[in-house]
Amino acid sequence: MDRYKEAGVDRGRADLVRQRIGALCQSTYGSNVVSGVGGFGGCIALPKASDQSILVASVDGVGTKMRVAALTGMWEAVGYDIVAHGVNDVLVQGAEPLFFLDYIAMSRLDPEIIGRMADGMVKACREAGCALLGGETAEMPGIYAPGDVELVGTMVGVVERERLIDGSCLESGDILIGLPSSGLHTNGYTLARHVLLDRGDLQWTDIPPSLQISVGEALMKSHTLYLPHVRPLLQAGLVKAMAHITGGGILENIPRVLPKNLDARILNNSWDVPALFRLIQERGDVAEKEMFRVFNMGIGWVLMIDREDLPRTGEKLGVDGIDYWVLGELVKGEGKVVIVEPPC
Repeated sequence: MDRYKEAGVDRGRADLVRQRIGALCQSTYGSNVVSGVGGFGGCIALPKASDQSILVASVDGVGTKMRVAALTGMWEAVGYDIVAHGVNDVLVQGAEPLFFLDYIAMSRLDPEIIGRMADGMVKACREAGCALLGGETAEMPGIYAPGDVELVGTMVGVVERERLIDGSCLESGDILIGLPSSGLHTNGYTLARHVLLDRGDLQWTDIPPSLQISVGEALMKSHTLYLPHVRPLLQAGLVKAMAHITGGGILENIPRVLPKNLDARILNNSWDVPALFRLIQERGDVAEKEMFRVFNMGIGWVLMIDREDLPRTGEKLGVDGIDYWVLGELVKGEGKVVIVEPPC
């Protein structure tokens, strides 16, 4: 009798998971990976390391978007999300992603679900040029309820000290440029689910006229990976600061990179708010200010540049093919975001 299995932990399932994920991880390895999955720790060589190389690390989770993944079966999307979120977080300071580590926990390990999440993680790692160096899978029937899945990841990147983006050179008159989000990304799902799905008047398969796709598809759109769009701007020396618009929205994330003597003055209606956010607002009777504090409202990334560099920046973004909006400018202030109505 296998007492551990009897208690709820099946080592056979864990072995199946390790076999599948191990092969996927190895497909992301470059020549800088010294050792990966299977050891007690993954080893990776720093590219062109110097005494001025700085490691930038970030850890985050997908949150309650996992509930929507369980409802729709779109597990690859959340795997992609967790990597893209981490890449974006370290990119804020100008870092190139080096490696990613994941943590997956369930009440009962499901090799199929875990494998599909790993497929999404591998896809994002390949696009970002980083290694899925390893991770942890945990089967904990006494901690997680049946069907619960938790996905957390740690991203580590590297940047040379002279290229570190920290906002220290920001000044009044600098311009803010917004890049579009694909949707909610990985934030605000507790409110979105409550408003759109938990009340029972909408199913995830329903297609509201304003969306033109199902509610489930709209909610499960993958987190945008901004590295390909931002890298050319960094290489050209055009970026003074950046903000990844995650939990807290524009109102709370932009101040994280602002000096205490500057405000970000943003023109309301300077970009197109996607229909999904308006649907949530209307169905939930959510105040505009709360919407801006919970959701990204269609802006997933904010660049802060010198006013004189706006033409060159716009040209590079135009070649890249991504939409962008001039949101406003930095003005003397107290380190906060002020949303103002455009002049008549």
